[in-house]
Amino acid sequence: MNNGLPRPVTAVIIVAAGSGERLGYGMPKAAVPLGGEPILMHALRGVVASGVGSQVCVVLPPGADGLRDLCEDFREELADGGPVLTVLDGGATRADSVRAGIAALMDGIEAVLVHDAARALAPENVFHRVVDSLAAGALAVIPAIPVVDTVKMVARTSGDDAAIAPELVTGTAPREELRSVQTPQGFRLSTLQDAHAAASGFDEQQAAAVTDDAMLVEMLGVRVHAVHGSTQSLKITTPLDLIIAEGLLEGPLGIRWVEG
Repeated sequence: MNNGLPRPVTAVIIVAAGSGERLGYGMPKAAVPLGGEPILMHALRGVVASGVGSQVCVVLPPGADGLRDLCEDFREELADGGPVLTVLDGGATRADSVRAGIAALMDGIEAVLVHDAARALAPENVFHRVVDSLAAGALAVIPAIPVVDTVKMVARTSGDDAAIAPELVTGTAPREELRSVQTPQGFRLSTLQDAHAAASGFDEQQAAAVTDDAMLVEMLGVRVHAVHGSTQSLKITTPLDLIIAEGLLEGPLGIRWVEG
């Protein structure tokens, strides 16, 4: 698992400030039940079990007192050892929440993993692959899996074409070069700080175009490396995703999804 190189002192920022509107539970996504526990607790336990972080920062929706209480209860489980647990409120956007997590890091942290609580079932091995890549010299590294669907590029139709269909295919992306990107995404702390500092002046349109932290780093011209992710690291966004996640936890095939 370990490539034998000394690992940087690492913190994990768990972004758990999403509204969860598409799940339809009327509560923050991190609080939605999965296998008898809130999604956040699965994510938190997975991060701690991986053992990669000296500090874990959990960024919650403002006013999510129930989730904060759960984190405080979990802190008691770490009393005999484990990472420092820091719980704080997030901002209006995901980027704001990540920046809040960066600001709360302890002195001595050298690398940061940014992880979505919605990817609550990410296997421990994925965390290790990301950290090992950072140890080998990467400034930025993401877990990714091959795209299995054919991906088309389209444009909105106009004129006579609009009466036929709302969009027109303009090309087919080469599937062998495409990857679906997951979290945790790993960065040297200084690299992530520089990327977010550069993005702090973005206008609303520019900010909306950024979909992950790796994209901010790419904008600096920094090379982003990719390691193998996992099909288990699905992002729980819709009711169907939740059903699949429940199946991974409870179904007879669940253990077969746990990848090395």
